[in-house]
Amino acid sequence: MIYRRSIGSHSFVFRSLGDLLAKASPPRSGDRLAGVAAESAEEMVAARMALADVPLQQFLLEAVVPYEDDEVTRLIIDTHDVAAFAAVSSLTVGAFRDWLLSDAATPAALQKLVQGLMPEMVAAVSKLMRNQDLILVARKCEVVTRFRNTIGLRGHMSVRLQPNHPFDDAKGITASILDGLLLGAGDACIGINPASDDPAVIGDLLRLLDSIIERLQIPTQSCVLTHVTTTLDLMAKGLPVDLVFQSIAGTEAANRSFGVDLSILKEAHQAALSLRRGTVGSNVMYFETGQGSALSANAHHGIDQQTLEARAYAVARAFDPLLVNSVVGFIGPEYLYDGKEIIRAGLEDHFCGKLLGLPLGVDVCYTNHAEADQDDMDNLLTLLAAAGVSFIMGVPGADDVMLNYQSTSFHDALYVREVFGLKRAPEFDDWMQRVGLAGEEGRLNGNETRLPEFASKLVRGMLPA
Repeated sequence: MIYRRSIGSHSFVFRSLGDLLAKASPPRSGDRLAGVAAESAEEMVAARMALADVPLQQFLLEAVVPYEDDEVTRLIIDTHDVAAFAAVSSLTVGAFRDWLLSDAATPAALQKLVQGLMPEMVAAVSKLMRNQDLILVARKCEVVTRFRNTIGLRGHMSVRLQPNHPFDDAKGITASILDGLLLGAGDACIGINPASDDPAVIGDLLRLLDSIIERLQIPTQSCVLTHVTTTLDLMAKGLPVDLVFQSIAGTEAANRSFGVDLSILKEAHQAALSLRRGTVGSNVMYFETGQGSALSANAHHGIDQQTLEARAYAVARAFDPLLVNSVVGFIGPEYLYDGKEIIRAGLEDHFCGKLLGLPLGVDVCYTNHAEADQDDMDNLLTLLAAAGVSFIMGVPGADDVMLNYQSTSFHDALYVREVFGLKRAPEFDDWMQRVGLAGEEGRLNGNETRLPEFASKLVRGMLPA
């Protein structure tokens, strides 16, 4: 379908719904690289005005990636809940924005709507919103998941303890875990990005994490972020797998570039469920995404990167994940050029994920060749905390020495928890109080009596000989 909008004497033509979505996107380097971005601010405004008038029903009629060519599109359309959609089916994109910002869009109403929303609808409405709108609506969405603890409760924010090491050294990894636990991190999970893809190394890391969690009786879950097929093989061999990880994207071709498809993800999901390792729930998947992944694989079908990011959330939603993490600035300035673009993308991702019913966390991060710095990350971290982000990363010193990028530290998590009064997962908080790491109000005990005892116990019991 052709879309048109005039501004003064200038008429703009958008050749398809996908083209309209791309031209309506806030400026970002990835869309410019792909040649899909608006050529001027005037064209972007015209696209947004035209997009505001598009009925939400149109997204059911016009797929941005053809149904016959893409299994993600088929997933989106075939699982669309018409009954859930009925509450907003008469609205345009602009009217949907007004409804989301109104008092009628209560947390309960948003929860009922989840399965009726297509990711393209959610991406579209995000393009009409200011940053404060993205924060306000996302804050109304409560998405709760469980494995060995409960993540996503209102007034809580969890932290993935990320103890990466450039050589997968057990002593270095354990030291980082100790550092994180002493500072209250690790309730989202303790998750290692391995430097090696050797299954023997991955197996050793799984055993290390399982040993630490078991010996210290920590109510949390572990994850080694290796390829899903490696994890499948290790589960079959009896290795202690809590969460199955995989990077995913918003098109079939992009997922194929990661070496996965929906059938492999389904197989892994069922295998992890069969282990029954969760104690308070059975959300067993951990997915990571990022704007620009489809473009980097030349699998974007001429669609803007933010719309494709939202489509990745449809893939995640099909498998009831415990955690979904937008690694927002990790791909680099070719896709998100500077701090302003990273901040906007992080808020968009969080908004879209939460509206689609996902436990969205954000790796507030950037690469060292981007036009961004830690002040930009402080700004995004603070905005996401205000928006009710489910979890963030905890990296020693905010500097990942294996992946070579800048993220958020254990102390950054303490900052936002203090400013916003946010708590850890309740089971994890109870454990911290039992072992003397925190007082009754959840505040860290600092160097009080039981802290040295706990640290000494961890060092003695966990470090290899």
